[in-house]
Amino acid sequence: MPRLTIIIVTYNSTGHIDACLRSLTAYPPRIEHEVLVVDNASQDGTVELVRGNWPAVRVLEPGANIGFAAANNAGIRQSSGELLLLLNPDTVVPRGATDALVGHLDARHDAAVVGPRLIDEDGRPELSFGAMITPLAELRQKILVKGHARGIPLISTYVHRITRESREVDWVSGACLLVRRADAKAVGLLDERYFMYTEDVDFCAGIRARGRKVLFEAGVEVRHLRGRSAMSAPTATASAYRRSQLAFYGKHHPGLVGPLRLYLKLRGVLPDTQRGPGP
Repeated sequence: MPRLTIIIVTYNSTGHIDACLRSLTAYPPRIEHEVLVVDNASQDGTVELVRGNWPAVRVLEPGANIGFAAANNAGIRQSSGELLLLLNPDTVVPRGATDALVGHLDARHDAAVVGPRLIDEDGRPELSFGAMITPLAELRQKILVKGHARGIPLISTYVHRITRESREVDWVSGACLLVRRADAKAVGLLDERYFMYTEDVDFCAGIRARGRKVLFEAGVEVRHLRGRSAMSAPTATASAYRRSQLAFYGKHHPGLVGPLRLYLKLRGVLPDTQRGPGP
């Protein structure tokens, strides 16, 4: 029985799933592991590509686009590893990175989750952790992410500095998140009301509520081609984010849902109740 299950949720991912699986094959974890791809009804031949090029990888097809949280949950339920690595298809995992994450988690019995330093294809760090979502925390995160993307020197210097420091955090990005199966099961897995976005923050919040720790490890780097899926359907993905945002505030800050809906309506971005495209 493998100790580690690597779960990759795909949605029209032919542009990057090969590179992701190649990195896992070229530099496989030393511990016993399995790789499971859960495909959200891709229309671009993702399933055929994976089955044709990577016969050792197990493919699960739910039969519909069920969203990121639900697809990860399906992978968890259909696997056996005591450790679960949730991994985006647009990531490349370098030699030793997975083993290093496992080592950090093994060294901290009080910790349930660990995430690496995510960098883009040019080596620029991503702000892949943060404080629990609140209006002020969202504003801060948006200023840092957008300022860093635009290359504002003061902000980029700050982002580079804080992403070089390992720490306990409120959440780490679901693009590459290692969690103990026991802790994932204890919080009921990922909340499937989130089709895509904020499910990682909510998941980590549930884990922390049980007194368990979430770790950001700056010494482990994973390459993340952030936003490639979102760029293919920017309007739909923006709407999906707003729906998840409303669901998150409804669960964690119910008193702020009314003001948030009014704010989104005034901006003309209040989403409808239909789900958009998945990851």
